[in-house]
Amino acid sequence: MIAPGPRSSGPDPVPPVAADSALSRARTAAVDAAIGAYDIRGRIPDQLDEDILFALGWATATTMAELHSTAEVVIGHDMRPSSPGFARAFAAGVDSAGATATLLGLCSTDQLYFASGIFGVPGAMITASHNPADYNGIKICGPHAAGVSLTTGLARIRELAPMGPRAAERPVAADASATAAMRERYVRRIRELTHVDEVTGLTVVLDAGNGMAGRLLGEVFGTDVDPVRVPFDVIGLFTELDGTFPNHEANPLKPENLVDAARAVVDTGADLGLVFDGDADRCFFIDETGATMSASAIGALVAEREIARAKAAGDERPTVIHNLITSRSVPETITAAGGRPLRSKVGHSGIKALMAETGAVFACEHSAHFYFEEFYGADSGMLAACHLIAALAESAAPASRLVADYDRFVQSGEINFTVTDPDAVLAEFAADADRFPPNTVDDLDGIGLQGEDWWVNLRKSNTEPLVRLNVEAADHGQMEELVRRVGDFVTARA
Repeated sequence: MIAPGPRSSGPDPVPPVAADSALSRARTAAVDAAIGAYDIRGRIPDQLDEDILFALGWATATTMAELHSTAEVVIGHDMRPSSPGFARAFAAGVDSAGATATLLGLCSTDQLYFASGIFGVPGAMITASHNPADYNGIKICGPHAAGVSLTTGLARIRELAPMGPRAAERPVAADASATAAMRERYVRRIRELTHVDEVTGLTVVLDAGNGMAGRLLGEVFGTDVDPVRVPFDVIGLFTELDGTFPNHEANPLKPENLVDAARAVVDTGADLGLVFDGDADRCFFIDETGATMSASAIGALVAEREIARAKAAGDERPTVIHNLITSRSVPETITAAGGRPLRSKVGHSGIKALMAETGAVFACEHSAHFYFEEFYGADSGMLAACHLIAALAESAAPASRLVADYDRFVQSGEINFTVTDPDAVLAEFAADADRFPPNTVDDLDGIGLQGEDWWVNLRKSNTEPLVRLNVEAADHGQMEELVRRVGDFVTARA
């Protein structure tokens, strides 16, 4: 079992390469292209390879020692063909910095966060989440699953990585005891928080998309390993781990990747469908009719459950965070349940920091990321899924009816526009806000307009020359008119 603290023995750190060397210059170009605002993502092998992963492991261990005085990093990886080699290279880089690298092997991103939480050390997950098969990357967290962004570590990693030592064979073996402890405690935590192992009488379809949810199906629901199998039916789709994604992309943001689960739900008469992304930290939901359920509606429902739990434990007015793109139904539900709604920017690192600062019990995003105080403030698609299964079992209504009261408004979804100068477009949009019906302007994240029964948000991408538009209104006609007007405004300045 790993524990936080300085390394007691092991090889001495390896000296870095010269900043002006050819290796350092090549690494600089690759690292600058791959490191974004919240994680590391790039094409393989032209942007990421095992040398870059070695350098990033060295830089991560060095940065975490500087920021958190810790000399250990726990590392997991997904099922992409390059991921095992990338994990070993990253671990060797950590080792070359004189720190302890603990390899968990195959796991989901929320399991990596959980391991960081229970062991109290920084973590790194080798994954490209929902990206296509020719991508890979790294999600990094601080001790206890704390968020890491450019301002809280990634910029320092970007600065250090080009100077990391030359890649060397420093084999790091997987830690079977740490992995077993993580898996057993992860399943126990999911079941204790949701009582999903007491649910009966339901049929649930789970589309893993050949991603890590295929493994979680067996672990959490007990379909092929201990613990005891749940007493309801689970139908698995594309559960074989295959990072080439032979059936469909493991990206539930694209409607075409929800079709198989929707068809299976209807054909089997299932009560609910679950569709996970590749690293299984995010889950989309399908009701009994085959329709996709709003992530905001799911967030509102789970927020209500988390508020009730926190109030039963003595918290008189629990705080729940929602990003500013979620539906108005979310803060309205939070308030009605006796909680305190708190708006945030989009992005997991900022939300995790805000949860820690405010003691929030739950947080949700429009993109189906759900964060739990009792899961170290980290996001977990499986924990959200089990909450919905439990809520459905407690209700006499079908899934479509269960969330109807939380789904009262019409949203556009995210619409992207390619522009030459995103900052100029946002500045002009703010200056011309009076061309819209009476509204209040805010700049929490991009430019937001709040009307009596509608809102508009226009914000820029952190990684591409794009502006992203989201609109919510009382009805389809109003929503479509707002989308048209803002879209015309943006395209005229593209």
